[in-house]
Amino acid sequence: MMAYEFYWNDKSGEVHFIGTLPERRKNQERINKESIMNWVKMVMGENAEVNNIYFVEVEV
Repeated sequence: MMAYEFYWNDKSGEVHFIGTLPERRKNQERINKESIMNWVKMVMGENAEVNNIYFVEVEV
């Protein structure tokens, strides 16, 4: 099973773990960076510094 781990770089350069999102979609065409990052916006809020957030794909 595929999942995404999200991390945030703060202004001091420190990295913070945000959370893990398991991928449940069967249709691979619906999966893109924007759709994955929408979860972070939902969790962190629209004002989140999305440019300082990244994700890593992991096998669970």
